[in-house]
Amino acid sequence: MRFQVPQFTEIEDKIFGPLTFKQFIYLVGGGGAVFVCYALLPLYLTVFFGIPIALFSLALAFYTINNQPFIKVAENAFRYLTSNKLYLWKKREAKVAPEIIQKTKAAGEAGEKTPMYMPKLTKNKLGDLAWSLDIKEKVSR
Repeated sequence: MRFQVPQFTEIEDKIFGPLTFKQFIYLVGGGGAVFVCYALLPLYLTVFFGIPIALFSLALAFYTINNQPFIKVAENAFRYLTSNKLYLWKKREAKVAPEIIQKTKAAGEAGEKTPMYMPKLTKNKLGDLAWSLDIKEKVSR
């Protein structure tokens, strides 16, 4: 027996013409808020408050940022602004091997140029560096 497997489950159904249910609700809510402003306020205040409300409802309905709906971006921004933030900074001392310190002191006493300390690059450190460069490249796009 064959069963039909649903596909494109991430795509919402268009219920009201070219609009999804969420888009329709956002537009009706924004239109209703603008109408209430029009009914209760003078015309100059209606324009002052109505245009931002209309733009916000249009952004909720149609605007996406990095393939994320605007409502999710607005929610994350609100949570970030209202949450507690804790910034920690801990200074780390560079670990230098004792034999390098002795070579540097000996070269300084002999009047020679001091040798430059170069840390060894292991495979794990190289992988971490490549990964961080990939992440920064994706963020900058």
